Amino acid sequence: MRWKKSSESNNQIVQNLAKDLGVETIVAKLLVQRGITTLEQARTFFRPSLSDLHDPYLMKDMHQAVIRIQKAIAKNENIMVFGDYDVDGTTSVALLASYLKSYYPNVATYIPDRYDEGYGISYKGIDFADDNNISLIIALDCGIKSCDHIDYATSKNIDFIICDHHRPGPILPKAIAVLDPKREDCDYPYDELCGCGVGFKLVQALARNKGQTIEDLIPYLDLVATAIAADIVPMTGENRVLAKFGLEVINSNPRPGVKALMGSIKKNILTITDVVFVIAPRINAAGRIKHGIHAVELLSEYDFDQAQIFAAEIEKYNSERKTLDKEITIEALDQIKNNKEENRFSTVVYQENWHKGVIGIVASRLTEKYYRPTIVFTKSGDKLAASARSVKHFDVYNALEACSEHLEQFGGHMYAAGMTMQEHKFDDFKNAFEAEVKNTIHPDLLIQEIAIDCEIDLRDITPKFLRILKQFEPFGPDNMNPIFCASNLFDTGYAKTIGADSEHLRAFVRQNGSEGIGVIGFNLGSKLSAIQNRKHFEAAFCIDENEFKGEVTVQLRLSDIR
Repeated sequence: MRWKKSSESNNQIVQNLAKDLGVETIVAKLLVQRGITTLEQARTFFRPSLSDLHDPYLMKDMHQAVIRIQKAIAKNENIMVFGDYDVDGTTSVALLASYLKSYYPNVATYIPDRYDEGYGISYKGIDFADDNNISLIIALDCGIKSCDHIDYATSKNIDFIICDHHRPGPILPKAIAVLDPKREDCDYPYDELCGCGVGFKLVQALARNKGQTIEDLIPYLDLVATAIAADIVPMTGENRVLAKFGLEVINSNPRPGVKALMGSIKKNILTITDVVFVIAPRINAAGRIKHGIHAVELLSEYDFDQAQIFAAEIEKYNSERKTLDKEITIEALDQIKNNKEENRFSTVVYQENWHKGVIGIVASRLTEKYYRPTIVFTKSGDKLAASARSVKHFDVYNALEACSEHLEQFGGHMYAAGMTMQEHKFDDFKNAFEAEVKNTIHPDLLIQEIAIDCEIDLRDITPKFLRILKQFEPFGPDNMNPIFCASNLFDTGYAKTIGADSEHLRAFVRQNGSEGIGVIGFNLGSKLSAIQNRKHFEAAFCIDENEFKGEVTVQLRLSDIR
């Protein structure tokens, strides 16, 4: 790995902030690295408040959206809430539909079938609305590029409201309202909301018109926090506020569906990491293996006994997903080795019988293995469908745009995207994508980077420091769990490998006579010989809490050692 230590912050600003806050210099330095340089900014960071949320009517087209929904309710129209089949989409649908149903009964939900309809607004979904006398569709986490679909719906006298957060194309769909903070003509102060976040702003606007306050909407924030965590959006601004209060709901009074999913977590307090690695994959598994509507049913269920039944079914889907993920990853790695493609600038693999529901996960696994932009294709009907993942600082969406002549359609973000194309174009696309990556990526980006916030002595890890560090949570992009480094560490004689294949490293270390502290290094088992026999070493790590049999201890979670 490539260690990149943070550049030195302005020392005077750091010292002034440390003095104003009454904290150690290291805390002030971490704050300045996050753009927090004043006492007022620090107060906002450490004490997020729901009052920090922006006025929803600052979002372009919000008035039109609310007026159209009010009109539908006044005229007793049927409304359909439509969303994507991933976590962001299904939580969005559960959020808006359950809110509307709290005072209006004529609300249906629709999630497209991943295999039959594909991503985004579908003609089949519009036909379903037409057949069921639905005259208003509210699309969440999709639709920003669905111009033809919206025109088709208009021809059937069906209106659309779009709530999306993806990049718009050159032409916006002709919907009644297009809520997307990434619109160039939208002056909303924060443009990094996830799809569920945009849906929540619509709920916030509807609630205000009903005389409700933000406190009335707190029960919905467990869904918003789950979407923020799963969609890997920046943990800044409104996202951080929504995630913080949403986590409080998850830990105090979650909806029955979320509570049922939490059954497998043996912890008293859940973090964003628990949401990302335990709750989100299970919600996703429904759409990957069976159908995303099962996730909506779970998240909308108010009877805990019934929610547990739904959760048990989703647990089965998740187990099947794990098996498929493992099998396909092995086949993809074999394909790369057999084709002698280990030294390319990109990874593009294809097998017609790979399960479409897990190719995104496999792309992530291959990116971890070879650390380069990766695309995994499978057959989907008479076309190929694919998921792309990227490495830090490389925009895979832009790379796909440069190769778009070979693609039928594509969409996504800087680090994750999806696409379809004709099978006969696979080889041409593979070569074009490799050439594009080779010509545009900096060689350093092909070596995984550890961004180290600052150096620390083990003596600095005091109870007060740990209390303050916990207030940096929730962690996520642009507010990651700080990575520290420390030198002259040595193991006290307890170092060993653990895990079924001895892939992990456990040790107990000291530094210059400090008290000992436990360390865990996942997938660092091969480094055991580097630290045995009291050899001194340098480590990059996060500071974690380890909960075992009810006892909580501090430990260092290693990123790398050298």
